Amino acid sequence: MGSSRHRRSLRGRLLLDEQPHGCDPGSLDLQHARLAGARICATSRSDRRGADDTLAESPAELSLDVAAGEDAAGSETLASLHGVTKSFGKTPALRGFDLELRRGEIVALLGPNGAGKTTAISILLGLRAPDSGRAVLFGRDPRDPASRRLVGATPQEIGFPWTLRVRDVVDLVRAHFEEPVSRVELLQRFDLEQSGPRQTGALSGGQKRRLAVALAFAGDPRLLVLDEPTTGLDVEARRGLWEHIREHAGAGASVLLTTHQLDEAEALASRVVVIQHGVVLVEGTAKEIKGKVGLTRIRLRALDIPPLPEISRIERAGEVATIYTASADEVVAELVQRGVRFSDLEILPLTLEEAFLALTRGEVT
Repeated sequence: MGSSRHRRSLRGRLLLDEQPHGCDPGSLDLQHARLAGARICATSRSDRRGADDTLAESPAELSLDVAAGEDAAGSETLASLHGVTKSFGKTPALRGFDLELRRGEIVALLGPNGAGKTTAISILLGLRAPDSGRAVLFGRDPRDPASRRLVGATPQEIGFPWTLRVRDVVDLVRAHFEEPVSRVELLQRFDLEQSGPRQTGALSGGQKRRLAVALAFAGDPRLLVLDEPTTGLDVEARRGLWEHIREHAGAGASVLLTTHQLDEAEALASRVVVIQHGVVLVEGTAKEIKGKVGLTRIRLRALDIPPLPEISRIERAGEVATIYTASADEVVAELVQRGVRFSDLEILPLTLEEAFLALTRGEVT
């Protein structure tokens, strides 16, 4: 499967199939497919660079050197960013950003759109160079092709040549690894068994997303980078992917996850890093982050709630009000003292999503 003859055959089919659809055949090489997984058909780089949160670059040429990086792969810290800065024109994307990814961890990198998440990922993977600071991937500069040999990645934006068959896409990526996961196992694991003979252009959005994630797992990577991996997936497929991620980390890999679904981060992450305006606001376990915010929720049914200095904000859904406060007992006592009529009182901890919103809105106590 990994023979040079087979690779030449795949490359020839890839170029022939792709040209009618307007992609640049020069971007469709085997090295390209290996790190990006789903981004086999790359669009122009020049109009995609910017301080946004979409992983837009196609990867650099990758080495098939199988000896490099093994010593670094045994380290507890697999990848890191130290004091990294990056600007696009006059717009800063990262400002002294630090990140460390350790063996067996699932790290959720959270932040609003434009916070710098994908810029950080692209520097970590060697797709961009930092303006200052240091990036390390398996003990090397991430721009060294040998450092990326043990990485699997799924970008937020995915695209496949329409006429290439699913099984050929999988084989294309598998061909770069000494001991890849079998095609049969990958297709079964991500519920794509019936899609193997189909052209990628005939896949649904959810099937394309599952294929993109499957490619990231193809080489059994030591570092797995997933940018919004469950976008477009139904509930069953989403929960199935969660289990695959947990199993992969449990086997000693490191997983870096970005997601706008905060329940996903809370369910999966052993550590959460919240970034805004290119700097880390807070990091820790989901429980630690919720504790650092210092707020609790009071949910009750009441027609009118007077303004109180202890209340951070109030959200309403009909007669049901949710009060965010650092002093729940004092607020309830004050409502009773003022004769406010209420029922169905509950005092609840924050969810990670609520803590995230409080942090990014500056509501921390």
